Amino acid sequence: MGKCIIFSAPSGAGKTTLVKHLLSQIPELSFSISACTRKKRGNEVDGKDYYFLEMDAFKKRIQEDAFVEWEEVYIDHYYGTLKSEIVRIWKAGKTVIFDVDVVGGLNLKKYFGKQAFAVFVMPPDMVTLEKRLRGRATDQEDKIAQRLKKAKEEIETAHQFDYILKNHDLDLAKKESYKIVTEFIKS
Repeated sequence: MGKCIIFSAPSGAGKTTLVKHLLSQIPELSFSISACTRKKRGNEVDGKDYYFLEMDAFKKRIQEDAFVEWEEVYIDHYYGTLKSEIVRIWKAGKTVIFDVDVVGGLNLKKYFGKQAFAVFVMPPDMVTLEKRLRGRATDQEDKIAQRLKKAKEEIETAHQFDYILKNHDLDLAKKESYKIVTEFIKS
């Protein structure tokens, strides 16, 4: 079995931006595409950004034990990591990098143990986080409130991760994430 790098954070903290940066800079990494039941946003592509599954198909995969981890992140919005996705990446000789929510990150860390390096991306503060979520212009007001409430709870779990990466300045966060990830790959 290979190694895994897990990036988790509250929605809007910058984990996806950092993961995309790392993928562009470190050829040994390969992105683990999550499965989900939510609708596509913007320019998202099935099989590239997510595997978009209908609810019945997702639940069938749960019954078949096809997931490393899965959860109902929001009501009727299921997310999960398919075992076949990890096998695909390891067979290619790459290190898996995950971009997952906090519960998913902790579940993956528990599942993979010492093979995993779990990073919590910490937003600068709740005001900045709210600005980022509003700046996306993808969510209704009730969704933003739901995400902010959840973010407060998720920040309480940061100490359970191997590393807390403060994303106050994106350029610094990119440099720091590159450093810690390359060190883990080489270890």
